[in-house]
Amino acid sequence: MTVESSLLEPNLYSVKGIAILDNDGNRIFAKYYNETFGSVKDQKTFERNLFNKTHRANGEVIMLDGFTCIYRNSVDLFFYIMGNANENGLILNSIMNCLFESLSHILKKNVEKKTLLENLDMVILALDEICDGGIYLESDPIAIVQKVTANKMDDLPFNEQTVAQVLQSAREQIKWSLLR
Repeated sequence: MTVESSLLEPNLYSVKGIAILDNDGNRIFAKYYNETFGSVKDQKTFERNLFNKTHRANGEVIMLDGFTCIYRNSVDLFFYIMGNANENGLILNSIMNCLFESLSHILKKNVEKKTLLENLDMVILALDEICDGGIYLESDPIAIVQKVTANKMDDLPFNEQTVAQVLQSAREQIKWSLLR
């Protein structure tokens, strides 16, 4: 088998990085998988170049420095999914759609910088549910929202929880106390 044919073989590691930048190109969140970039400085340089190429463009995909990058903007945010140059753009676009729909539900259709920063913990959980170590795990935004909000319900004060949530929490506590 030649090196070229092994590069074209499909694998599970379709995502090389995910980044969320603000309207000025500053990083809000970024996660890179498998030593794609050696240092944070290299990552930020790549993000700056990516932002400069896309912040005025009307497309959804760009090839930059050997990466296929899918991007989308919303109000004052730019979302990026990066894959290898030979990565299937439809898969990367599917990841972007899942990410954007999940965040839209989590942020109650208010996908903007202020709301995202206020809910950054849930945003990071959603990203981890969608992609782990560069492997695309979940494509259903509703499933992601349910998993993320289920984790968040445990953190609500008692007076803000519904009766069903209180009962569920009590069941979990009893189960864990019996298992000890």
